[in-house]
Amino acid sequence: MNLIQHLTRRLLLMIPMAIGITLMLFVVTHIVPVNPLAVILTERSMDDPEAVKAATQKWGLDKPLPEQYLIYLENLFHGDLGTSFKTKNPVTSDLKTFLPATIELAIGSFIFAILFGLPLGIISAIKADTFVDHFTRIFSLLGASMPPFWSGLLILFVFYYKLGWAPGTGRINSRMGAPTSVTGLFVFDSLWTGNMPAFWDSLSHLVLPSIVLGWFTLALVARITRSSMLDVLTQDYVRTARAKGLAERWVILSHALRNALIPLVTLVGLAFAGLMSGAIMTETIFSWPGIGRYAVESAANLDYPAITGVTLLIAMIYMFVNIFVDALYSIIDPRIREG
Repeated sequence: MNLIQHLTRRLLLMIPMAIGITLMLFVVTHIVPVNPLAVILTERSMDDPEAVKAATQKWGLDKPLPEQYLIYLENLFHGDLGTSFKTKNPVTSDLKTFLPATIELAIGSFIFAILFGLPLGIISAIKADTFVDHFTRIFSLLGASMPPFWSGLLILFVFYYKLGWAPGTGRINSRMGAPTSVTGLFVFDSLWTGNMPAFWDSLSHLVLPSIVLGWFTLALVARITRSSMLDVLTQDYVRTARAKGLAERWVILSHALRNALIPLVTLVGLAFAGLMSGAIMTETIFSWPGIGRYAVESAANLDYPAITGVTLLIAMIYMFVNIFVDALYSIIDPRIREG
């Protein structure tokens, strides 16, 4: 089976997986012993039988559960995720509003994690059991162990409150306002439209939350890179490359690192999907209007359409990332491409 056939098969398998996820979400949201009308209507309206009847018919709650599920699937096929009980907006519209902020934060965190985690892992493997190696492992352990709500508050206290080196919460200074929207990503949009004050301000607001969110991923990348590199550096083909007189830098980057990337690709793919799914604590601490905060507010208000919409979006992100990782395997490892 070649790569195209494999990816096509994976894409087709996503259809029953997505249907299974929607069924599971539908069952879970309907077994919770809470009346959704209590969320939709005000306390006074709940005492009005006519208002209760009208709301029940409007939201389709008077229909049998199997019929409600089929209607949900039909609407989902047309791109309709329902209407939020809380905001009264289509869930699709809400996700389009909040998703760009999460994408921007995820990209910033991902760049930070790879930019520092990969070199730290390589250097730690080359300098195994030295001071540099011990420092890298301690740094990684701190990143993997420190909860985001603690590191976020600590970084805000030090770099914003005490030193004043970085701006506070939010995506951009409220007095400046958001740049002209092109993609919803403030850094890209301000750069694209030539609004340099907004670019530097939005970029500076992105730094601290990216560090907090990306530190855990950085720790994982550094540890996995170190472990993979230590294993690869003992292989025969690496010793052969050195025996041929190749420069050590070329041996590390071309021979060792490329083969050490195989387990790292899986980790990085899942880590990016996790970042994209919305970091609840980080977005809450930094008042970052992403889908993480949207999910928390939806859960607090028992907003079932919004909860199912966010969960389905996260599930689709993970499925597409897994397919993308499969494609990367064939690029990194020729044996997989030939197979």
